[in-house]
Amino acid sequence: SISTERMQRLLDEGNVVIAAGFQGIDEDFNITTLGRGGSDTTAVALAAVLGAESCEIYTDVDGVYTTDPRVLPEARRVERISYDEMLELASLGASVMHNRSIEFAKKFGVPIHVRSSFSDTEGTMIVTEQESATSPVSGAAMTPDEARVTVLGVPDVPGKSLEIFSAIAAKKIAVDMVVQNVGDRGKADVSFTVRRDDLETTLATLGEVIDTLGADGITHDDDVSKVSVVGANMAEQAGVASEMFRALARADVNIQMITTSEIKISALVPRSQASTALRAVHRSFQLHEKPNDAKSWHQIKADREAGVEVETLISRLRDDALEALTLTGISVLDHQARVTLMGVPDRPGIAADMFERIGAAGISVDMIVQGFDGIDGSTSVSFTVGEGALEAGMKVAKEIADSHGMRGVQGVGKIAKVTVSGIGLRSHTHVATLLFQTLSESDINVEMISTSELQVNAVISSSAAETAKKGLEKVFAGSLG
Repeated sequence: SISTERMQRLLDEGNVVIAAGFQGIDEDFNITTLGRGGSDTTAVALAAVLGAESCEIYTDVDGVYTTDPRVLPEARRVERISYDEMLELASLGASVMHNRSIEFAKKFGVPIHVRSSFSDTEGTMIVTEQESATSPVSGAAMTPDEARVTVLGVPDVPGKSLEIFSAIAAKKIAVDMVVQNVGDRGKADVSFTVRRDDLETTLATLGEVIDTLGADGITHDDDVSKVSVVGANMAEQAGVASEMFRALARADVNIQMITTSEIKISALVPRSQASTALRAVHRSFQLHEKPNDAKSWHQIKADREAGVEVETLISRLRDDALEALTLTGISVLDHQARVTLMGVPDRPGIAADMFERIGAAGISVDMIVQGFDGIDGSTSVSFTVGEGALEAGMKVAKEIADSHGMRGVQGVGKIAKVTVSGIGLRSHTHVATLLFQTLSESDINVEMISTSELQVNAVISSSAAETAKKGLEKVFAGSLG
C-alpha cells in the first residue's frame, strides 16, 4: 500500500520532494529494497496516487524503439506504444523499463513518458492505445541467450505437465516458451526454453523426476535464440504468422519452435542466425517506417473520454498490494478443433508454405505450436481452428504432408481453449503451475500449451471445459479484477 499524506503536505507547502524510489518499509516497519525496477515502479505508483498527468522517466535512451537500435541501426523510435505491447517487449529483453513498472501503470492507467536525460527529444508515451489502429506489428525483439529443453515420451495423462513445471518452479527458474505436442501412441513431448544460464540447473532438476514422470528421455540445445514480433492488432488480421515465417524463409533461417498468443508470435532459431532473423522480420513488417495512421499523444488525449476519478485511483492504490497478481479474466473458447502435422522436415521455408496454403484456403487459425517430436530430429506442428473448419483444415494439411513427405496428419474436434489472462504473468510464475494443478485435480488432460506475458492457454476436451473454468475461477477468485 502507499501513503502520501506527508508527501502531499510538503508539496502543498511548495517543497520539491525527493523520494528514494528503490526502497520502502515492510509490515514490521523495517526498511527494505524493492528489487530490480523498484525506482521506476515507485515513480509510476506515486504518479498515480498523486493524480499526475503522466509519469516521466528519464533514462539513457530517448524512447522506445521498434527493436534494439544497437542491433539494427534502422530501428525507429515510436511516439506511442500500448501497455500490452510494452509488457511483451519488456519480457523479451527490451531494457528501456522494467516490466513491473509497466504492469503497475496498466493496472492503474498511468501514462508513462520515457525520455532521455541527455536531450530534449520528445520520447515515447506508454499508454492504453497503440501507435497504429491498422499495423499488425509494432515491434520486434531478439532474446539471444536461450536454451531449449525437450522431455521426450511423457505419458499423455493428466498431471504430467504439473510434475514437470512445479519441479522447475521450485528451483525459481523462469520458463519462457512452452510447447506440448499432441500425444502420439499414448505419449507426448514437452518442450520449453529457459535462460542459458539456467540450463544446467534445469537439466539436473528434470533428472531427479524423470523416473517418476515415466518419460523416455531429455534433449537440449543451448545454441538457440528467440525472435518475436509483437502487435496489438495482429489478432484481428489474417496472415501475420505466415508473413513472419516467409520472411524467415527468405533469409534462409530455420525455425525450431513456434508459439503464438493474442499479440505475439515467437520463433526459436539457431543463435548464429538470430540477428539475420530479427532484421528479416523487422524489414518485412516495415517497422522502420512510421504508419500512415499513427496518432500523437496530444491527439490521443484530445480523443479520450474522462477516465477514472482520481479519488477512486487513490483508494485502489492505498488498498492494493504493490506486487498483487491481477487477472483480467478466465475464458473458454469452445467448439474448437486441432490439426497436427507430424514428421515435419526440419528445414527453412516449411512453416511459411504451410500457413500460406492454409490462409489461401480461407482457414482462420488461432493457436500455433511447433516443437520437437523426438523422431529423427523432425518436428510436429499443431494449430487450432473452429470446429466447422476441421474438414477443410484436414484436407489442406494432407496436401501439405504429401508435398513435403511428412509422416502423417491428425485431426481432432470437440476441444476447447482455456485461457487465464492477466498482467505480468511471467512475473507471477505460479499462475501456470496453479492452472496445471487445477486441471490435474479434476483429472483433465492437457493437449496443447502456449504461454505469454499476458496469457496462459491450455487446450483440453470440450466436455471438461466448464469444469475447468469453474475450478480456475475458484482458485484465482482473489486475483480476478
